Amino acid sequence: MQALALACTAALLPALWAHASASPRVRDAAAAPSAPVAVVFGAGLWNGVPSPYLAHRLDTAAGLYRTGKVRVLLVSGDNSRSGYDEPSAMRDYLTGLGVPRERIVLDYAGFDTWDSCIRAKRIFGVDEALLVTQGFHVRRALALCTAAGIDAHGVPVEEPRDVTWLYGSVREIPGAAKAALDAAARPDPHFLGPREPGVARALAAAG
Repeated sequence: MQALALACTAALLPALWAHASASPRVRDAAAAPSAPVAVVFGAGLWNGVPSPYLAHRLDTAAGLYRTGKVRVLLVSGDNSRSGYDEPSAMRDYLTGLGVPRERIVLDYAGFDTWDSCIRAKRIFGVDEALLVTQGFHVRRALALCTAAGIDAHGVPVEEPRDVTWLYGSVREIPGAAKAALDAAARPDPHFLGPREPGVARALAAAG
C-alpha cells in the first residue's frame, strides 16, 4: 500500500507542478491582458474540419481578435501526413468568422504542446502571447510556453463536464509528466527548420 501511495503521488507531482506554476496566469477572455499574438493549439479534425473542441478554441481566439486583445493569431497544428492539415482548416474556420486571412499565421509542425510553444518562440519569434485551449490543458500549455521563453497568459475555453472532458482531464496526468521532462530538458521540436517571418510581417501590417 505504501508503494502504491508513493507511485500515485509521483504520478501526480508533474500535474501539481503545472497547476501551481501556471494558475496565476490563467484569465478568462474578458480579463486577459492584451498581447500581440494568440497561440491556438490544434485539437483534431473531423472529416477535414475542426473538431468541436478545436472549433471552440477558434471561436475564443476570434473573439480575442475582434475585441482588440490580440492583433495576430498563430494557429499551430499537425500537417505530418498527406490529406491531414490542421492549420489550414483552422485558418479557413477563422476567416469564416471574419478574421482577416493576413492576420492568421500557420505553424504546420505543432505536433504536440511543447513543439507548438518552442516553435512559436524559436521559429516565429513570439515573445508575448495569449494561449487559447481548453481549461484542462491551459496550465500545461502555460508551463511549457513559459519554459520556452514566452511571456504568456492562458485563456481557458470552458466545456461541459462530459465524457470527452473527463478523458481530456485524465490524459493530462501523463501529459504533465512529459511536460515536466520537456521543460527541464528543453529539447528541439520534432521539426525545427528556418526562422519564419510570418508573425512579424502580420504584426507590422496590423500596425
